[in-house]
This record gives sequence, C-alpha cells and structure tokens, in this order.
Amino acid sequence: MTTHAYPGVSPAQLDVDVTADVEALYTDGITARKGAFTPEWADRLREDIEKAFAEAMARPDGAVGRGPNRYYVEIHPEQLRGFVDLVDHPWVRSLCTAVLGPDYRIVELGFDVPLEGAVNQPWHRDFPMPEETRRERRLTSLAFNVTGVDTEEDMGPFEIAPGTQWDDSPEFAHDMFPPKSHYARYEKLAVRKYPQRGDISCRTALAIHRGTKNESTKSRPVLVLGVDGPEANNADRHDTAVTRAFWESLPERVRRHLDCPVVDELKPVTQKHTIEGLVMGDA
Repeated sequence: MTTHAYPGVSPAQLDVDVTADVEALYTDGITARKGAFTPEWADRLREDIEKAFAEAMARPDGAVGRGPNRYYVEIHPEQLRGFVDLVDHPWVRSLCTAVLGPDYRIVELGFDVPLEGAVNQPWHRDFPMPEETRRERRLTSLAFNVTGVDTEEDMGPFEIAPGTQWDDSPEFAHDMFPPKSHYARYEKLAVRKYPQRGDISCRTALAIHRGTKNESTKSRPVLVLGVDGPEANNADRHDTAVTRAFWESLPERVRRHLDCPVVDELKPVTQKHTIEGLVMGDA
C-alpha cells in the first residue's frame, strides 16, 4: 500500500489493488479505469442525463451556468439507473477507501453538459484548498467522472494541469481562480483527456483544470460523483436525497456511504453549486 493511503487502511480492506491509482492522484491529481463499464451501460447513462437535463432546463434554477452554453445539473441517485453499479464498482469503492478511509461519504451526483458553442473556461479548482491539504498535503475528497459519449478533439475535452493540486497562492481569486499571469504555466503543463464510453476517471478537484471550447455540433455530457472523507464538508453545497423505497432497495454497503436525507417524496433540486467566475466566459 502506498504511503499516501489513508491512515490505518490495509490492502485487505480493498477489493482491487489501487496502489498505482493513489500514487497518480497524489502526483498528477488524476487517474482512470478504462473500460470499467460496457459502452451500452454508458449509453443508458447518457439517456438518463439527457432526460434529467431536459427537465432541469424547463424549470427555474434547474441548471446552473458554467460559462456560455455550458451547464451543471445536480440530480438525485434514483434518476440514474446505473447509480448502484457506479458507486459499488470495486475500483470506485477501493479508491475511495484507500484515499479517504473506510468512512467516506457520497455527497454529490450531477452532470456537466458543454453544448455547441461552449468556450474555454477560466483555469480553476472547484473549491478552496482545505486546511488539511495545505498543512498535511492530504486529499480529503475525490471527484469521479463518467462520460456519456466517446470524446473527440473538437468536443471541448477536459483539460488538466497535472500536479497543480498543491498550488497555493494568495493571488488566487476566491482561493480558486489563478490570475492570468499564471496561465502560461498551466498551458505548458496541460493534458487533454479523451475518455470513451465505459471509462471512469477519478481526480482531486483541487488540480487546476478547465473545460475547453466545443467546436463541434455535439454535446459532451459527463457525470460527476463527489465523495468526501470524514473531514470534508462538500455536502453543505449539495441537495441530493433519496426516497424511502429507494433507500431500502440499496445494498447495506452503499447505504453506509450515502450522506443524504431520506424523504417520502423527491423535490427537484434547486441548483446552488455555483462556481463563482465560470460565468465569465472565455478567459
């Protein structure tokens, strides 16, 4: 087990060996499992995203803008037919345990949709650096991404600057947005990702990244699964809930990690996960 693993976690607690993945998260800020699901599974995911996106766009505050022609929508787990498949996948479960400990919590489920005409986002991280990370260089949350389409060059692929999860500067606006004077370094480091249907990636949302310009006529929907360790408080920014019937249908080892209210009736999520500054458009 890598020395970056959560204290007290042993290989016997993991379903698969994720030593290299943990090392990649601490070194590059991102790792991936190719072919975790079938393309057909990813096609069902895209269908569920498209249905939820249409519903969200039809009501006030159903989606939040992340720049021109780019939206984020938070959903409830039962809107996704493959929810249990995803959160109970051995690689996902093992990586969460290895990095965040056995008491990790699933706190966010949503998706990003860059449409035709989406522009380059400003370089950013998704939230300010936690004190545990600043003091101890320890990751306290993870973001898993699952693409709904085969990503091509002209579809505005995700771009990340590896190793920048440790960047810490008083010049960062809102502790998340580096000034333009830092952009040349990020552009030199930048790596574009081209996930295919069935792939899963995992990253620390502290690594500096951006969505790029979508020059195609196609959308590029991507599912986002947010997971916290015991010290993190990202759940405060999300409104995920499940019905009692859905809760009772879940395996116990999924329920143990699902940090959300159990309700009699679901209400549509009013989006509040706004990342200040992303509405600025092309940076």
